[in-house]
Amino acid sequence: MVSPRLALFTTFSLAVYLGLAVAGAGGPGRFFSHPSLIALTAMTIALGAASMFTEAHIRSGVREDRSNRWVIGALGVLGFVDAYLPAYTDQYDILTFGEEGVRWLGVALFALGGALRLAPVFVLGRRFSGLVAIQPDHRLVTGGIYGVIRHPSYLGLFVNALGWGLAFRAGVGVLIAVLMLLVVFARIESEERLLRETFGADYDIYRARTWRLVPYLY
Repeated sequence: MVSPRLALFTTFSLAVYLGLAVAGAGGPGRFFSHPSLIALTAMTIALGAASMFTEAHIRSGVREDRSNRWVIGALGVLGFVDAYLPAYTDQYDILTFGEEGVRWLGVALFALGGALRLAPVFVLGRRFSGLVAIQPDHRLVTGGIYGVIRHPSYLGLFVNALGWGLAFRAGVGVLIAVLMLLVVFARIESEERLLRETFGADYDIYRARTWRLVPYLY
């Protein structure tokens, strides 16, 4: 069952996020003149609706690395800048590239990244926290996609943000996605340190046979 508070928060966040994009593009007429951006809007709403059925939360659990909380604020700021600025540069053709094909590639990556971002949240259930924290009865998940990469949700975040930027043909959108990835690297370091302290040799064995984000690369 969807929490009314979560539904209200998600609906408000989606309205603000899409509203910033529409404003940056120069208004609804200009924004929705592109079929690709209509598809992008529909996908944004669909992903937001799906997120309401997860059990994700922001609780410190039984143990938390509080020094990493700045990441939430940094990603939040970058996220809202990303909502507006790529659309704005698209309107005025500032540091843009490509044509409609790039827009549709962006929509496809946005959808793929969004699915990859949300799938691990459903898998982890109440163990998924917005904080770097160990939850009650926490255990390692090492199967499925976690048997290949250790942080699929963070990879999804990057691909999703990259897709958003490309949907507006925005070089600045690509730059923002890279900045988000740099912030995520700090989050990963903190998270892996806490997991190793909690699970010891089991986590070392798991880490030795998997990749952080991209198989055979990183």
